[in-house]
Amino acid sequence: MNNKLKRVNLNHSFIFFLFSNFIFLLTLKIINFTLAPIICLLLILTIGVSHGSLDHTKGKKLLQILNIKGMYIFYLLYTLISISIIILWIFAPSTSLIIFLIVASFHFGKEDTKFLIEENSLLNQLLFFLKGSLIILAPIFFHFDETITIFRYLLIDNEAFYSTLEFIEVNNIIYTGILLSTFSSIYLFLKNFEIKKITIFLDYFSILIINYFLSPLVAFTVYFCFLHSIRHSISLVYEIDKIDFKNGLKIFVKRALPLTILTAILCVIGLYLLNNSYDLDNSILKIVFIGLASLTFPHILLEYFLEKNEK
Repeated sequence: MNNKLKRVNLNHSFIFFLFSNFIFLLTLKIINFTLAPIICLLLILTIGVSHGSLDHTKGKKLLQILNIKGMYIFYLLYTLISISIIILWIFAPSTSLIIFLIVASFHFGKEDTKFLIEENSLLNQLLFFLKGSLIILAPIFFHFDETITIFRYLLIDNEAFYSTLEFIEVNNIIYTGILLSTFSSIYLFLKNFEIKKITIFLDYFSILIINYFLSPLVAFTVYFCFLHSIRHSISLVYEIDKIDFKNGLKIFVKRALPLTILTAILCVIGLYLLNNSYDLDNSILKIVFIGLASLTFPHILLEYFLEKNEK
């Protein structure tokens, strides 16, 4: 990965770190900083979703590598996987949530760090997972009851699941998980050291700050939209045009817009249907997390198969 991209991502992490501290100042000194769930949904449907809206171009590339003709095959498989995840969540919500949290931990850890760490060893895979687990563990650690409420909104009615969570919380197992995530960040920072890797700790403290001062939904929205999604989008822009960032950004927006709009429309329809049975906040949480899960799995599978076959 070129030094220019590393420098851009370092600047991005520094800006996000300042933004996180700005939220801290607003919370303590100026106003009681809150974001309505509807605003979180709008941010995720625009900034958040857009970072995966070039999957169709990656799908086309994968089909070409595999010598498969017909983009309809990609769209069909992508849609079937998404629908399958939603159906699985309806019938086995506890299992689906656990799998989603594990996969999301690895995905967040890898995508937020891979521009610094090119080696794809088994050790690094484990370190990426531990690093990304901070996104999942921090809201549980700082806002346990609110996080449990969100889980209940996500159709999780298995009391054994909540008993296990309470056991984990009482016995400080979550704290141990955060320590492991901390050690993984330290190791990734020190291994093949270069100063640009300070990005890892800027991200680490930013995630802790926003999760300490903001509710789980708002903290996740801030992280997902303004750190994870923007970083991934920056990488996509550089893939499009490594020389002229503005030109790459223009092309990226043009290519990303159709699928972003389509996803937003489908989510709004889903919100309307859910709102007939649940209140608005409940419906939004289902759209955000179950909807993201249905998009995350095919997105990660696409990235995996493309990376594997490119090599």
